[in-house]
Amino acid sequence: MGLIFDIKPYSINDGPGIRITIFLKGCPLSCVWCHNPEGISPDVQKLYTKSRCIGCGTCVENCPKDALKLTAEGIVTDTHLCDLCGICADVCPTKAMEMSGKQVTVEEIMGRIRRETVMMDHSEGGVTISGGEPMMQSDFLIDLLEALGREGIHRAVDTTGLTKTETLLKVAMHTDLFLYDLKMMDPIKHRQFTGVSNEKILKNLVTLSGAGANVNIRIPLIRGVNADEDNIRQTAEFIASLPGDKKLVSLLPYHNIAIHKYGKLGQDYEKGEMEEPGANEIEAAISIFSEFGLVAGVGG
Repeated sequence: MGLIFDIKPYSINDGPGIRITIFLKGCPLSCVWCHNPEGISPDVQKLYTKSRCIGCGTCVENCPKDALKLTAEGIVTDTHLCDLCGICADVCPTKAMEMSGKQVTVEEIMGRIRRETVMMDHSEGGVTISGGEPMMQSDFLIDLLEALGREGIHRAVDTTGLTKTETLLKVAMHTDLFLYDLKMMDPIKHRQFTGVSNEKILKNLVTLSGAGANVNIRIPLIRGVNADEDNIRQTAEFIASLPGDKKLVSLLPYHNIAIHKYGKLGQDYEKGEMEEPGANEIEAAISIFSEFGLVAGVGG
């Protein structure tokens, strides 16, 4: 069984062609800009959207643990009583209550994928497994990759690279393309903005490249975090030094359109000094990568 929090069909930014992206729960990083905060926790979570709530009280009436209360501020959950059974989400008429995290089997996922194979075949697309960090559910990930391989479906894995090296290499045996996320080069800033060191991430990328894996690099470009010339130049130098073929670099400009997700989780979104990069910053970054013989573009 695997724990997923979303399936996105008709994806065009998670690898070549039109794809289905499967999002697995759990991530060892806590990036302050994360646009999938519901993917960080490895456990099932409950989401609540106050603006959707009509105050009907149906969830309160049906909660077997009496963990919900209707107040002037909307529905309040007693987290000590709530066991995340999901009944409140099932009975909510407006979907103000939702559950993030569903246990699925490989065959259930494959059944969904098979319904989209015509679309994928026509566009030379496939399936991308993302998160969270899919390596946190490595057994399920490998089983799913093997099932996809048996049916000749192109397989991409979107990873932070923070996992055991042996796990990464085992996954690589069943993966056609890695979308490898690089945040920044400075280890102190990396820990400040993601909560973890980047030492293992960088070492794993060198090892994966040396093993001959097909790797594209993805960089979230954020003014106030990593869009400065010094970081871009260090990043370009590092990527250019990797063994194997030159890596394609995809720049993902920061946006805060996922801010509402934090509210659903009852969390604050600390924007700080993060800003969307301007066109000039994006062009400058592309130019620097070009100096190092690397092809960079926006998206992908």
